[in-house]
Amino acid sequence: MAYFPPLNLAAITRLAVGFRPGPRINVFLVHLIVGMAILEAASTSPIISRAIPDYTTAEAGNPFVEGWYADPDTEIYDGLYWVYPTSSYAYDEQTYLDAFSSPDLINWTKHPNILTVANVTWATRAVWAPAPISRNGKYYLYFGANDIQEGEPEEGKIGGIGVAVADKPQGPYVDAIGKPLIGEYHNGAQPIDQDVFIDDVDGQAYIYYGGHSHANVAKLNEDMISIGTFDDGTQFKEITPENYVEGSQMIKRNGIYYLMWSEGGWTGPDYSVSYAMSESPLGPFNRVAKILQQDSAVAKGSGHNGVIHIPDTDIWYIVYHRRPLSETDGNHRVLAYDRMYFNDDGTIKPIEMLVKDNFANGEMFDWTTYGGSWSVVDQRLNVAISDTATAVLDTNFTDLVFDATVAITDGNGDAGLVFRATDLSTGADGFKGYYVGFSPAGTVNVLKADAGTWTSLSEASVGVSSGTEYRVRVTAVGSQINVFIGDTADPKITATDGSFVSGATGVGVRSAGAKFGAVSVAKP
Repeated sequence: MAYFPPLNLAAITRLAVGFRPGPRINVFLVHLIVGMAILEAASTSPIISRAIPDYTTAEAGNPFVEGWYADPDTEIYDGLYWVYPTSSYAYDEQTYLDAFSSPDLINWTKHPNILTVANVTWATRAVWAPAPISRNGKYYLYFGANDIQEGEPEEGKIGGIGVAVADKPQGPYVDAIGKPLIGEYHNGAQPIDQDVFIDDVDGQAYIYYGGHSHANVAKLNEDMISIGTFDDGTQFKEITPENYVEGSQMIKRNGIYYLMWSEGGWTGPDYSVSYAMSESPLGPFNRVAKILQQDSAVAKGSGHNGVIHIPDTDIWYIVYHRRPLSETDGNHRVLAYDRMYFNDDGTIKPIEMLVKDNFANGEMFDWTTYGGSWSVVDQRLNVAISDTATAVLDTNFTDLVFDATVAITDGNGDAGLVFRATDLSTGADGFKGYYVGFSPAGTVNVLKADAGTWTSLSEASVGVSSGTEYRVRVTAVGSQINVFIGDTADPKITATDGSFVSGATGVGVRSAGAKFGAVSVAKP
């Protein structure tokens, strides 16, 4: 909620009519002026009571935006959270950049084509890894282009790190200098994957960058479009930490400088994020630990990160790209964020990629449906009455704790949770896995689904009514399956079966319509 300074309505009225209020005042004019004053107050007053986004992960689901994107970097402009990613396609198709903004990290607005090669005369392809920052009333976007290789600048090929400028966070951005800001290799570092950081100690701006397993830092001059010089007369200092590959990112917390970077190959499952700590923005940066890596139950290829720090708090999020488990194309990457926590000594705790979806954004980006008509309405995933229908997440959990709300909205069949599901492409009724179904007839049933054959493993009577929402928890550890309803500490029903070890999680119906919410899947 915005804070509006108290309005002196009498003064506004006098302004409207030229004298103190009286019986002959033009009421319409007064209302018009008062309304304009309120709008002006709303547009110029600071936001002082907006809810702080204090989440454990993207509560409305990862990916938090739709589409193939990678290499995100972040900024906060005018009370909005901004994410600037690479458009993740083949190099020759990477000719533009999009951006996304959000007031709450849940609802995101897409800003397409904020920078295109049409506004950068020397860039033709491979426009990568934008890094945003603002200074002196201008917005700057640093980017890599053309993917130049070692020796190519000497052959006359142009590419490297460019800088574009705009009057607004959403652009349009145009080339600021008509050539690369850094167009050659220095200390073996490919000029890509830059991050720009302004130190709060002295206002000095730095650019951290580098591919091909070398990292450099350079000063940026006050104009933000030229490289400065260090006291020793050099312009580029190598700061390569152990195992560095690419993807520089600099943050500062409690006076400590954290250099983050990516390790492994970006097309492979072992892509990951590590970090170093230093008391100086110039290092030395000695590797501390790896903090983000693939999780065989959630996603692979997790890396190349940005960071969002909620102002005036110690709430931090790591924003990164990852590859869905079922994807094999190296360019098929999506954007995600998770909470980043610190230990008492300032070190960063390993990141846990959580699986949640409360549907607060009205979307179902990571869900694949089989049968039925699905939609998100009022923060619930709805399915119209169907013979069989399932919606699943691209996960592969073995042991799990699966929470969700379930409400039957139509029909006399059942609705419930699907887990350890495989062979999903065969259709809504053809998968292999487990299903816990709730029926308005007053039963809960644990079933084994095996390519169209349904076998009841356990059944119990429960007070289930159509139209009523129930909070359900399923735990599956080894061959033991427990089902809890509401806040009960004891399972309502148990079953034992070892037919299926791992697979996808989701929801489904049989001869029913239903709505589902507050989905969370985690390891025990």
